[in-house]
Amino acid sequence: MSAEILTTISPTTNAPVLTRPAISPADLAVLPETAQAAFRSFSQSTTLEQRQQIVARALEILEKKKDVLARELTEQMGRPIAYTPTEIATAVKRGTFLNRVSGSILGEEGIVHGEAEAGFKRYIKRQPVGVVLIIFAWNYPYLILVNSLIPAILAGNAVILKPSPQTPTVVEQVASAFYEAGLPKNVIQYLHCGSPAQIETLVRSPLVNHICFTGSVAGGLAVQKAAADRIVNVGLELGGKDPAYVRSDVDVAWAAEQIVDGAIFNSGQSCCAIERVYVHESIYDEFVHEVKNVLSKYRVGGPFDPKTQIGPVISKRAKETVLAHIADALQKGAKDETPDNETFKNLPPEGNYVRPTLLTDVTHDMVVMTEETFGPVIPVMKVTDDEEAVRLMNDSEFGLTASVWTKDVAAAEKLIEKIEAGTVFINRADYPSPDLAWTGWKNSGRGVTLSRFGFDQFVKLKSYHVKDYPK
Repeated sequence: MSAEILTTISPTTNAPVLTRPAISPADLAVLPETAQAAFRSFSQSTTLEQRQQIVARALEILEKKKDVLARELTEQMGRPIAYTPTEIATAVKRGTFLNRVSGSILGEEGIVHGEAEAGFKRYIKRQPVGVVLIIFAWNYPYLILVNSLIPAILAGNAVILKPSPQTPTVVEQVASAFYEAGLPKNVIQYLHCGSPAQIETLVRSPLVNHICFTGSVAGGLAVQKAAADRIVNVGLELGGKDPAYVRSDVDVAWAAEQIVDGAIFNSGQSCCAIERVYVHESIYDEFVHEVKNVLSKYRVGGPFDPKTQIGPVISKRAKETVLAHIADALQKGAKDETPDNETFKNLPPEGNYVRPTLLTDVTHDMVVMTEETFGPVIPVMKVTDDEEAVRLMNDSEFGLTASVWTKDVAAAEKLIEKIEAGTVFINRADYPSPDLAWTGWKNSGRGVTLSRFGFDQFVKLKSYHVKDYPK
């Protein structure tokens, strides 16, 4: 029986761009066994310093291949070529940070000592969990993968990588870089598969000791359900419906430019993109005017054109979802105030292009304000004061990030204490900082990546209680 062939469809043309064979049942069966053997050898035969050196060399290799990796990303997921090299550079920078701080967490400095007592030594060490399964999404694949892969390797684990079929070359490039950097054989393995049943097989394997999933809420729930009959930790980085609140004291033109970027960069396909905008009533009309001004200058087009700012969304299905959210809002009384823009009116005839859309007079009765749109849509709602803004910002099943835009930073710092989200910004958005915990509240996820806390899911604690031998 021949292997299933997985085909990556270009979002730019809706034509096939590459294929990969799906993993066979026989290879799938031995994958966790091979990973366990690699883990036992790797964790015992390497020091943290050696692992840090491997990671540093691998990151250097990826940095040198930045332009090649960027072109692959643009071809496979449609982000404009003007921006894809930045993802590689940012992933390297993020990995470098995690490598740099790992000594104070995983090394001697990270040992926690108990209270001093004559005749006793008590301390706690971190040990690797074993085999880590990393299932990750296509929208920022290098950044998402770095979040889990780097701390997992530094802690001494073996990993199995399952990429999206949309961006299959990511795992191939990353594994190649690590092996060129000196990583022992089979410490990183990967599989291409399009079958939920194959993923469930891995999730249910007793030889898989931890699972990281980044993707949709539905996908995360499926993984969690598959793991439900096991005692195993599952880290989930899921969706968002992230709000922004623009207070009355801002420089309106500046805020409009920043928020448009935070909403439609990568065609809005970011879990922490701004998907809801609440604006104080005293500046509402001016803000809408400035957003229209910003959008009038944006350029939609083919992603290999260096002047293009907005490319296609990932698939026909994604385009249909975005258009359905817009249609629902218009049917329920919203206004489409998207400005005239020649590139919006003349979208490329092939591919999954959606014009960036400005919606006003929106309410929480509309799906565009409650469900994840994941597209280039900016819905703007008028509010009377801070209290109403915070109430509406918290009126969501999601809680990934939120932002407040104001000159009065002290007032905003009080406001963000009331906002239900894992990351709260003032005068910034859509930026997971490597030294801060990346964590979702509510249906946006469970667990932490990045920061010092991002190592916790890849280690288990071992307590040592030593008593001197009686003399």
